Amino acid sequence: MAFSLAGHVALVAGGTRGGGRGIATELGAAGATVYATGRSTRAGKSDLGRPETIEETAELVTAAGGTGIAVPCDHSDPDQVKQLVDRIAGEQNGRLDILVNDVWGGDSLVQWEPLWEHSLDDGLTLLHRAIDTHLITSHFALPLMTARGSGLVVEVTDGTEELNALFPDGYRGSPFFDLAKTSVIRLARIQAAELRRHRIAAVALTPGFLRSEAVLDHLGVTEENWRAGIEKDPHFAHSESPAFLGRAVVALATDPDVMSKTGKSLATWDLAEEYGFTDADGSRPHWGRYFREALAPQLDTIIDELSNQG
Repeated sequence: MAFSLAGHVALVAGGTRGGGRGIATELGAAGATVYATGRSTRAGKSDLGRPETIEETAELVTAAGGTGIAVPCDHSDPDQVKQLVDRIAGEQNGRLDILVNDVWGGDSLVQWEPLWEHSLDDGLTLLHRAIDTHLITSHFALPLMTARGSGLVVEVTDGTEELNALFPDGYRGSPFFDLAKTSVIRLARIQAAELRRHRIAAVALTPGFLRSEAVLDHLGVTEENWRAGIEKDPHFAHSESPAFLGRAVVALATDPDVMSKTGKSLATWDLAEEYGFTDADGSRPHWGRYFREALAPQLDTIIDELSNQG
């Protein structure tokens, strides 16, 4: 399907790599002007130590057909976020159509010990990065959108309400990780309730098994030969590229009836079937189906194994 966002302005908070980069690039492919923000720049890496930068993301946006603008920003710092939003307002005549809250930065902080054995410092840092950043960014960015009376807010998370309920006791097995990811879903619902009268939709959106740069590196493959990683991890056969997530956001942003979805917890695989888009390789992965049929019956064992690994 052909989607056009020519003339639209988007902010992808946490657009350095992974899903954020995929979203930014696909918004660019649809013609949007995209502000890609994050802490990793060519001038210096974040504490995550990854090589990807926001400048690379902006260049990918432009190469795809949009206008990419890289802005260094630590979204846990209200002053930096305010300066970012002020810059967007000044450069785009107050226009902001799409806000994507994709800041995470918690991979190295996830632990599987019970709450009383979990590092409190790591857990609170994870929550600050994964929840506070979203709240801070929305606080400053939403006035641009409410002033126009239209727009879309996407809270990127991990898991839908439906899939999360399949875990034993509805618990993801890691206290701060569970709280972070479910809180983001709730945040989408909160914003939907407050923004409905402004005709702005807010949704939570999850990818499936995402082929991020870190995952590809871990399995020793690239996006071009990713299927070679299936030998190391059979679940990888059902993975999806960041472009799949990006195309889901584009489909939502161009749907004239997107308000019918406001407040909902959505998934890439369901939206692909509804809107007709495919992944970058032409496939249409369905992680939800695989999760329910193959993984859900084993979740007790999987969580026990993770807990034993620490």
